[in-house]
Amino acid sequence: MVNLLFVCHGNICRSPMAEFVMKRLVSDAGLDAFFHIESAALRDDELGSPVHRGTRRVLEKRGISCDGKTARKVVRKDYDAFDLIVGMDHENEEDMRDFFNDDPKNKCRLLLSFAGSNRVVSDPWYHGDFEQTYDDVVKGCEALLEYCKKNYLNR
Repeated sequence: MVNLLFVCHGNICRSPMAEFVMKRLVSDAGLDAFFHIESAALRDDELGSPVHRGTRRVLEKRGISCDGKTARKVVRKDYDAFDLIVGMDHENEEDMRDFFNDDPKNKCRLLLSFAGSNRVVSDPWYHGDFEQTYDDVVKGCEALLEYCKKNYLNR
């Protein structure tokens, strides 16, 4: 079982988008039984809030549901529960390392790093372009799925 946790600032835009895109990719690959996927916030701003309407629109346009998802906060036990904790930008990366005691097991990564990029996932909270964010998320999640298949499922 591969346990993935996507994180961002508030868990209403990028990390839930990544959660549900990854679930779709995993399902389309017939690998549902091998993955557990969640998302969470690094900050308290939006706890309990539903997925942002812009993220919902982009996902619904592609037939992906995020119904029932509300923002939750990262907790310390997540470090042991998940194989990879995947952030969206450098602020997330710094917050993850601070929260998880400098990441001694090297579980904390940036999503687009799996696609060989140093770029961060575009934040629609600031620019409103959820399509651009979706493109970044898909690119990262496709590469992450390949990484997981190679490093976790082919053991």
